[in-house]
Formats: sequence, C-alpha cells, structure tokens
Amino acid sequence: MKLVFLGAPGAGKGSLAEKVVDILNLPHISTGVIFRSAIAAGSPLGLKVKAIIDEGKLVDDETTIQLVKERLEQEDARKGYILDGFPRTIPQAEALCAFSSVDKVVDLDIPDALVLDRLGGRRVCRKCGHNFHIVRDKPRQEGVCDHCGGEVYTRDDDKEEAIKKRLEVYRAQTAPLIDYYKKKGLLVIIDGRGTVDHTVGEFKAAFGL
Repeated sequence: MKLVFLGAPGAGKGSLAEKVVDILNLPHISTGVIFRSAIAAGSPLGLKVKAIIDEGKLVDDETTIQLVKERLEQEDARKGYILDGFPRTIPQAEALCAFSSVDKVVDLDIPDALVLDRLGGRRVCRKCGHNFHIVRDKPRQEGVCDHCGGEVYTRDDDKEEAIKKRLEVYRAQTAPLIDYYKKKGLLVIIDGRGTVDHTVGEFKAAFGL
C-alpha cells in the first residue's frame, strides 16, 4: 500500500507513521530523513541540499522531487511506503503522480489551538533528540533529559510566533492538497486530537484492520 500522510505541524504524522510501519510492514519515508541521508552520502544532490540548507533557505521543489523519486526507487519502497512531509504543494503532488501511484492519502485533522498546545509545550533534548512536554511528559529533572542527561530546551520553531507562522504556511501551501486528493477519491480523514493509541485505532478502523 502506498500512503501519503498530511496534517498540520504537530498533528502527529510521525508518531502515527511509526506505528503503521509495524502494522503494514512499510517503510516510513520522511523528507527530512531523505535530506539528511543525501547530505551524509555526499551525493551531488546531497551537496546541493546542504548548500541550500546552510544558506537558511527551503529546498526547492525540483530538488525535493528528484530526491523523493530516487528514494521510492529503492527496493524497500517498491511494494509500498508511507510518505510523510511530501508532497507539500500541488506541483509536488502532480510530480508524484508522474512516478508513483498513491493508494490513499491520510489527513490528520486537528484544530490550530491543539497545534499550539502540542508544539508550544514541546521540549527537546539537544543531545539525543527525545521529545518531552511541559505538561504531559516532563523530564524528571527540569532541563535534563531522562535518557542521556543532555540539555532539554525549546526549539526556535516551537515558540508561539514561529508556530503561528508555520500554520500560516501550511494553510497556504499544503492544505489545498486536501481538496486535491478529495477530488481524486483518495482522501481519508482521521481525528488526530487524541492520544497516539487513539489515532492508531482510528487509522485501523478507517482501513478495516
């Protein structure tokens, strides 16, 4: 099965994907991971991505599309995949159609207020990357990671103004994909307001699993 996960920042796409990987035995393909892998490999595209990111710019559609295409051609993705973070725009969706046929598009639906709560309360270990939350999952010692002892901090893009800006960008660029895929009869809307387990249950029910 070839799936695309849509949803606002903080909707829980990555958390759901981690669970669905085990349920459906599919690779979870995130554009962020693709970028980091390409940079680590030192490929020509990877060097191009590194230069773009080092300048603080967004990776352009053409480069992103080419990297995703190369990733989907790998053996583990030929029978199916979960795409997370791609496509982000209508042109990217149209490009994806040219080299892969998507079976379903899952939209994790949550209100903006919940995005602000989830991301605004998120704290991240600078060393190991583990996520905490100031209300629901605080580290045992304030500012110190339970797992590695690293510094737990607030990322710049988890500050309120940055979250609001990310939501504006999402509404302008990515939300139109909901109508795009709805018209194609591929859209499955899942309630993303609950816990991860609740969302997984909603996913299973929607797909008859």
